[in-house]
Amino acid sequence: MRSGVIAFAALAMLASGVDAQPLKIVEVSAPAINCVFNATCKITVSDTTGNILLPTVAAGTAWLQSRTFAGQPGTPAAGLTGYNYRISLTQASGQTDCITSFNINFGPHKPLPYKDNTPADIYVVTGGGLGTISLKSAVRSNDVIEFTLKSPLCLNGPADIKNTTFFIGIAASAAPMHVNTQISVVGFPSIYAVDARVPTHSVPQDPPGGL
Repeated sequence: MRSGVIAFAALAMLASGVDAQPLKIVEVSAPAINCVFNATCKITVSDTTGNILLPTVAAGTAWLQSRTFAGQPGTPAAGLTGYNYRISLTQASGQTDCITSFNINFGPHKPLPYKDNTPADIYVVTGGGLGTISLKSAVRSNDVIEFTLKSPLCLNGPADIKNTTFFIGIAASAAPMHVNTQISVVGFPSIYAVDARVPTHSVPQDPPGGL
């Protein structure tokens, strides 16, 4: 997939906030969250990464991770696919503009009882795994979900395992496909296009001339 700076026209993905719907977020721990998808509480995952081409760090050291796994029979997620996302600067060193949010053209999703047997839209794995930054909000506008970080993900110094978000999870009925996702930062350029995996659904084409 193409990666780079997104043209201003691509911001139309958010549909100007029309029909914006705040999504319910819960914070969970691993491996307990795995039990929603597999009765053994163990899952087999598939990972891909999309490079965030921040100009002040080495290529391949800043990325958006997409993780998928299948919901097994006899679980709340039976027949669904789990999608996890994590923004990582753990291997980057130097100084960068701060990452504040990311937008994914995700398509339809399925709420599940991720915590206390109560349905929620999004879960954040704040215990038992990597990460230091949670979510402030998740807002759906048509097919696009805007994830706003609870605090900016910044880099100013050597590589550090703490420089990453927690895994952010959501489920859907469709198998994965690849799309360009928007990563928003404080600075210029303010938006980068990054490869991610989402449920298969109809996505508008890139603007004329590409990204």
